[in-house]
Amino acid sequence: MTPHRGSVTKAKLFHQLHDAGPNPLVLVNVWDAASARIVQEAGATAIATSSSAVSWSLGFQDGDHVPWGLALAALGRVVGATSLPVTADIETGYGRTDDELRATIHAVLDAGAVGINIEDSGNEPLTEIGEQSRRIALIRATADERGIPLFINARTDTYLSGKFTDAEYEETLQRAESYLQAGADGIFVPGVVDLHVLHELSSRIPAPLNALAGVGAPSPLELHDAGVRRVSIGGNTAKAAYAKVARVATEILGDGNWSGLAGTRSHDEMDALFPQRPKFLG
Repeated sequence: MTPHRGSVTKAKLFHQLHDAGPNPLVLVNVWDAASARIVQEAGATAIATSSSAVSWSLGFQDGDHVPWGLALAALGRVVGATSLPVTADIETGYGRTDDELRATIHAVLDAGAVGINIEDSGNEPLTEIGEQSRRIALIRATADERGIPLFINARTDTYLSGKFTDAEYEETLQRAESYLQAGADGIFVPGVVDLHVLHELSSRIPAPLNALAGVGAPSPLELHDAGVRRVSIGGNTAKAAYAKVARVATEILGDGNWSGLAGTRSHDEMDALFPQRPKFLG
């Protein structure tokens, strides 16, 4: 299948955004067309989906619970809403068999996304290193067959237990080495924002390191100084938005206070996010 020229161009650009430079790639994760447009409007250079945010918006818990078709339909709407490169959080791949994983990657590429996050959790214990590496190699081969340099951000959940011993550090390095040899382009290590640990990891991992940040974490530039080249915030964007909904609803349903609506975007501003879009017929 001949790759779409626009996808190849965006994929190459997305790779370049991870190159060493004065600033990290900062991703404010989204879950639908409107959030994608708003993040682009704010000055983003790329768009990333959040699997947790997509799941919540569709009425499912995070962690491989959202049906494959719904998740990929949401991705298509995000890609269609932005001119920026889009990377998709596909959790553990929306399927355990090789055929199911290939189908996911084809659907991601068909949607126009040029990057993915693929994780080694979903169940305890973590997926065995050799098996996860084999799955990453399958993803690499599937994308290469399509002629698209898909950016594979291999996530390892070694630190999500909350432990920060030498065992977690060594396993992270072992997994990173194996995943990169299998064809991954970057390594995502959520659960750690300690600058010393991140510096040690980045100095040993020969690929862009992705950190998950939020309230209480060092700034993007501080993380970058520690060797992090990609900073994302995962489901925190959606959690902030839904917290706002909760405050507005509580105030209005409580004492009838409208103050929570102050500073909202106008109807025209929201419509302007989607210029010249055809009206739904039928």
